[in-house]
Amino acid sequence: MRKNLFLAILSGILFSIGWPTYGFPLFLFFAFVPLLLIEEDFYQNKHKKRFFCYVYLAFFIWNLTKTWWILNSTVVGGVFAVVVNSLLMTFTFCLFHFVRKRLPDSMALPFFVAMWISFEKFHLNWDFSWPWLNLGNGFSDVPSWVQWYEFTGNFGGALWILVGNLIVYKGLSVFLRRHHRYIIYKMFFKIALWIALPMIFSWWLGRNYQEKGKEASVEILQPNLDPWEDKFHYNNSQLADNLLALVQDSTDLIVAPETAISQYVEINSFKHTSVYDKLANFSKSHHAAILTGVDFIHWYPKTSVNIPDTANKTRSGRWFDMYNSAVLIDGAKPFQIYHKSKLVVGAEYTPFKEILVPLIGDWVTKTIGVSMGSNVSQKKRGVFVSGKIRVAPIICYESIYGQYVTDYVKNKANLLAVITNDGWWGNTEGHKQHLSMARLRAIENRRDVVQSANTGISAYVDQKGNIIQSLGYNTRGQILATVRLNENETFYTQQGDYIARVAIFMAILLFLYSFAHKKIRL
Repeated sequence: MRKNLFLAILSGILFSIGWPTYGFPLFLFFAFVPLLLIEEDFYQNKHKKRFFCYVYLAFFIWNLTKTWWILNSTVVGGVFAVVVNSLLMTFTFCLFHFVRKRLPDSMALPFFVAMWISFEKFHLNWDFSWPWLNLGNGFSDVPSWVQWYEFTGNFGGALWILVGNLIVYKGLSVFLRRHHRYIIYKMFFKIALWIALPMIFSWWLGRNYQEKGKEASVEILQPNLDPWEDKFHYNNSQLADNLLALVQDSTDLIVAPETAISQYVEINSFKHTSVYDKLANFSKSHHAAILTGVDFIHWYPKTSVNIPDTANKTRSGRWFDMYNSAVLIDGAKPFQIYHKSKLVVGAEYTPFKEILVPLIGDWVTKTIGVSMGSNVSQKKRGVFVSGKIRVAPIICYESIYGQYVTDYVKNKANLLAVITNDGWWGNTEGHKQHLSMARLRAIENRRDVVQSANTGISAYVDQKGNIIQSLGYNTRGQILATVRLNENETFYTQQGDYIARVAIFMAILLFLYSFAHKKIRL
């Protein structure tokens, strides 16, 4: 019992010290090994108790130490993310344990790899999506290691880590049975080769990659307004003045943060507001397009009958839609709009609404005055066009979804713009991890990334994932960047998460075969 408890804690620690932004990803190649040794102990000795608890403890340590900062934004959401995400990881690992009882290791261990990648893919797309700790994100602080993400995407990193763990686990497992030192030497040689070869290939790719595309100038604004207090003490016209006061240079594009215009504007009358006039006149006089975040609202007439599922209802019975949006204002041209579509569970989106609303919807309305609705999203990844610039408006944590971002590039985006408000999390690892993950999107698509964050970190990232310029947390200022507008598509952009698709097929096939195999043995 003590040995397994120690191994569970060790696994959680290895995940934590291997994770950005204060970790070193080399530890990730060993983090599953203690859990695999626990699993082998239960498999060999036919234990029936505590396996779930040991596995859960390891994943809970990882989730708690690396995503605790969500608590600064929402206590309920933070607790939910840590507890439930740990639970989902534990179920996935326990499913491997279940299948291993029915298959030889030559099939069970590949199932472990395929199942974990399938879980990560699933976690990108369901109602409780929270892929922050997907394994491939572990290299976000060392882009020089994963320049080959332009071919594999994030799941190439997950495959690299999982197979590496199996190499170490198999070596240690054999050594613990036979106690021959040459087994350890052989294991170290294999894992060193497995880690080194992709790193060498990555170094070669990075060294030979040439930045592509025409040049354009972009000014990235960081207004540094406290999201809990300051932003709600000003009207939208004052917020626009605060933004525009930061502009110092003549540029092609000005990028401002998510919800920079934070006092809800009726979406159908935005063009007739003073804040729109102010932004449009500034854009026209400075010959620069302005990309900014806006909170929109739409009130339905009291006589409306066909109310969409996304609508919210007030205590008085009035229906309305909310939008977390990006707009591009380009002089006198019609403004362009995109609605955030990867929504934050709870804050912007009600998961399993068709089940929860009939059960507790009326109670919520009576308690907080608003029903359990969701922000309006859109299916197509909109791209803003201004002259030679075709910019992807990526709002907040949409930037951690690899294949999702490729949809912008397939729609001809030649520049990625992440607009966010990471101040909700405070001065923690959260905003640092968020920026580091944008570096992976730059490599996957070979696109420059400009990130405008309300309180930091705002940055310019090149096509190799290098941070060229940045503004630290709690700093007011601007960055003038000369970006390149690459028009080419990478293999990953074209093919998306093909590794995950293959993994899902393998996982389903091996899972079904495990039942047939068991029956044959009986």
